[in-house]
Amino acid sequence: MRQPHDAASGAAQRILVFRLEVPIRWGDMDAMGHVNNTVYFRYMEQARLSWFDAMGWPYDPNGTGALIINASCTFLRQLEYPGTVLVHHFVGELGRSSFQTFVELRRTDEPDTLYAEGAARCVWVDFQRRKSVPMPEHVRQAVVTPRI
Repeated sequence: MRQPHDAASGAAQRILVFRLEVPIRWGDMDAMGHVNNTVYFRYMEQARLSWFDAMGWPYDPNGTGALIINASCTFLRQLEYPGTVLVHHFVGELGRSSFQTFVELRRTDEPDTLYAEGAARCVWVDFQRRKSVPMPEHVRQAVVTPRI
């Protein structure tokens, strides 16, 4: 697993806040015999949503909550069935109304091998007004608290 970035170098500190194991399903593979690239994003999404659940953030369309505004993935190695993906979820920079997340995808039977890495920025929004709002202090604390 990567070490947190050095704050003195200007890069954001990454805090490991969540882990999740996701089984690779036969149907996750494509015609090339490996997990389809879109499924990597689903693994990352499942980790993010499970992390939100662990923080007690139910989706409330009449309230406030986190909304993803971008996502990226760098595919380093092919995942194949059978197996289980080990997802490490990190938090980086916190802004006034947003936070940066990072994800590492590994296999449980090869935990030292990085298969993919991704990132996503989430913004705290008022869903009815469809506008970003400052994150409350309890949310800021929850985001940086490990739930491993």
